[in-house]
Amino acid sequence: MRSAELLRRARVIADYQFGKGAGRALFGDDVSIELSSSSRIRQIKEGTVRIATLRARDGLFTLSPLGGERLRRHFAPPAHRVVVDGEAAPFVRQGKTAFAKFVLSCSPLIRAGDEVLVVDEDDVLLATGRAVLSAREMLDANVGAAVHVRYGVGD
Repeated sequence: MRSAELLRRARVIADYQFGKGAGRALFGDDVSIELSSSSRIRQIKEGTVRIATLRARDGLFTLSPLGGERLRRHFAPPAHRVVVDGEAAPFVRQGKTAFAKFVLSCSPLIRAGDEVLVVDEDDVLLATGRAVLSAREMLDANVGAAVHVRYGVGD
Protein backbone atom coordinates (compact mmCIF):
# COMPACT_ATOMS: atom_id res chain seq x y z
CA MET A 1 0.00 0.00 0.00
CA ARG A 2 1.29 3.46 -0.85
CA SER A 3 2.37 5.79 1.93
CA ALA A 4 -0.25 8.38 0.90
CA GLU A 5 -2.99 5.78 1.36
CA LEU A 6 -1.56 4.72 4.74
CA LEU A 7 -1.49 8.35 5.90
CA ARG A 8 -5.08 8.86 4.75
CA ARG A 9 -6.13 5.73 6.63
CA ALA A 10 -4.33 6.88 9.81
CA ARG A 11 -6.02 10.28 9.61
CA VAL A 12 -9.45 8.68 9.18
CA ILE A 13 -8.90 6.51 12.26
CA ALA A 14 -7.79 9.56 14.29
CA ASP A 15 -10.83 11.54 13.12
CA TYR A 16 -13.08 8.65 14.17
CA GLN A 17 -11.39 8.27 17.56
CA PHE A 18 -10.85 11.92 18.54
CA GLY A 19 -13.13 13.96 16.29
CA LYS A 20 -13.07 15.88 13.03
CA GLY A 21 -9.70 17.42 12.21
CA ALA A 22 -7.71 15.27 14.64
CA GLY A 23 -6.03 13.31 11.83
CA ARG A 24 -4.52 16.39 10.22
CA ALA A 25 -3.64 17.90 13.61
CA LEU A 26 -1.77 14.76 14.66
CA PHE A 27 -0.18 13.67 11.40
CA GLY A 28 1.40 16.18 9.06
CA ASP A 29 2.54 15.29 5.56
CA ASP A 30 6.11 14.62 6.74
CA VAL A 31 5.39 11.69 9.08
CA SER A 32 6.78 8.19 8.66
CA ILE A 33 4.59 5.16 9.14
CA GLU A 34 5.98 1.90 10.50
CA LEU A 35 4.14 -1.26 9.59
CA SER A 36 3.74 -4.50 11.53
CA SER A 37 4.89 -7.82 10.09
CA SER A 38 1.37 -8.23 8.69
CA SER A 39 1.66 -4.88 6.83
CA ARG A 40 -0.71 -3.00 9.12
CA ILE A 41 -0.05 0.45 10.53
CA ARG A 42 1.84 0.11 13.81
CA GLN A 43 3.53 3.42 14.69
CA ILE A 44 3.48 6.92 13.27
CA LYS A 45 6.55 9.05 13.84
CA GLU A 46 7.88 12.47 13.00
CA GLY A 47 11.58 11.92 12.47
CA THR A 48 12.52 9.59 15.31
CA VAL A 49 9.82 10.82 17.71
CA ARG A 50 6.70 8.67 18.05
CA ILE A 51 3.37 10.47 17.71
CA ALA A 52 1.01 7.51 18.11
CA THR A 53 0.80 3.73 18.08
CA LEU A 54 -2.13 1.84 16.59
CA ARG A 55 -3.29 -0.88 18.98
CA ALA A 56 -3.79 -4.24 17.29
CA ARG A 57 -6.46 -5.15 19.87
CA ASP A 58 -9.02 -2.54 18.85
CA GLY A 59 -7.51 -0.57 15.97
CA LEU A 60 -7.35 2.72 17.89
CA PHE A 61 -4.42 4.98 18.71
CA THR A 62 -2.45 5.43 21.90
CA LEU A 63 -0.77 8.82 22.10
CA SER A 64 2.76 9.82 22.94
CA PRO A 65 3.35 13.14 24.73
CA LEU A 66 3.92 14.73 21.29
CA GLY A 67 0.58 13.40 20.03
CA GLY A 68 -1.12 14.54 23.22
CA GLU A 69 0.28 18.05 22.87
CA ARG A 70 -0.91 18.25 19.26
CA LEU A 71 -4.42 17.20 20.26
CA ARG A 72 -4.41 19.65 23.18
CA ARG A 73 -3.55 22.51 20.84
CA HIS A 74 -6.15 21.47 18.26
CA PHE A 75 -9.18 20.94 20.51
CA ALA A 76 -10.46 23.62 22.87
CA PRO A 77 -11.06 22.63 26.50
CA PRO A 78 -12.66 20.49 27.82
CA ALA A 79 -12.36 18.08 24.85
CA HIS A 80 -10.46 14.87 25.67
CA ARG A 81 -9.18 16.40 28.91
CA VAL A 82 -9.09 15.35 32.52
CA VAL A 83 -8.09 18.29 34.73
CA VAL A 84 -6.26 17.33 37.93
CA ASP A 85 -5.50 19.27 41.08
CA GLY A 86 -2.09 20.93 41.45
CA GLU A 87 -1.30 18.55 44.31
CA ALA A 88 -1.40 15.56 41.93
CA ALA A 89 0.23 17.28 38.94
CA PRO A 90 3.89 16.46 39.79
CA PHE A 91 3.08 12.77 40.22
CA VAL A 92 1.01 12.53 37.04
CA ARG A 93 3.80 14.32 35.14
CA GLN A 94 6.14 11.52 36.27
CA GLY A 95 3.80 8.91 34.80
CA LYS A 96 1.90 7.94 37.95
CA THR A 97 -1.81 7.12 37.92
CA ALA A 98 -4.28 10.02 38.14
CA PHE A 99 -6.66 9.27 41.00
CA ALA A 100 -10.34 10.25 41.01
CA LYS A 101 -10.12 12.33 44.18
CA PHE A 102 -7.77 14.76 42.39
CA VAL A 103 -9.97 15.20 39.28
CA LEU A 104 -11.35 18.75 39.19
CA SER A 105 -13.18 18.52 35.86
CA CYS A 106 -13.23 16.57 32.63
CA SER A 107 -14.89 16.38 29.25
CA PRO A 108 -18.45 15.09 29.71
CA LEU A 109 -17.95 12.85 26.67
CA ILE A 110 -15.19 10.70 28.22
CA ARG A 111 -16.03 7.00 28.50
CA ALA A 112 -14.07 4.30 30.29
CA GLY A 113 -11.35 3.08 27.93
CA ASP A 114 -10.98 6.35 26.00
CA GLU A 115 -7.55 7.79 25.31
CA VAL A 116 -7.39 11.07 27.26
CA LEU A 117 -5.13 14.02 27.98
CA VAL A 118 -4.36 14.77 31.62
CA VAL A 119 -3.84 18.50 32.14
CA ASP A 120 -3.44 20.92 35.04
CA GLU A 121 -5.71 23.86 35.79
CA ASP A 122 -3.80 26.02 33.27
CA ASP A 123 -4.35 23.44 30.47
CA VAL A 124 -0.68 22.37 30.49
CA LEU A 125 -0.31 18.77 29.34
CA LEU A 126 0.89 16.49 32.14
CA ALA A 127 0.32 13.06 30.59
CA THR A 128 -1.59 10.90 28.16
CA GLY A 129 -3.43 7.79 29.24
CA ARG A 130 -6.51 5.59 29.29
CA ALA A 131 -9.63 6.59 31.21
CA VAL A 132 -10.60 3.96 33.75
CA LEU A 133 -13.90 5.66 34.60
CA SER A 134 -16.52 7.59 32.67
CA ALA A 135 -16.67 11.37 33.08
CA ARG A 136 -19.52 11.17 35.59
CA GLU A 137 -17.75 8.49 37.61
CA MET A 138 -14.50 10.50 37.70
CA LEU A 139 -16.30 13.47 39.19
CA ASP A 140 -18.39 11.45 41.66
CA ALA A 141 -15.71 9.04 42.90
CA ASN A 142 -13.46 9.81 45.85
CA VAL A 143 -11.29 6.72 45.64
CA GLY A 144 -9.58 4.72 42.93
CA ALA A 145 -7.88 5.40 39.63
CA ALA A 146 -9.45 7.77 37.11
CA VAL A 147 -6.74 7.56 34.41
CA HIS A 148 -4.05 4.96 33.90
CA VAL A 149 -1.23 7.15 32.67
CA ARG A 150 0.77 5.79 29.74
CA TYR A 151 3.28 8.60 29.38
CA GLY A 152 4.01 11.51 31.68
CA VAL A 153 5.62 14.52 30.04
CA GLY A 154 8.46 14.60 32.62
CA ASP A 155 9.88 17.72 34.21
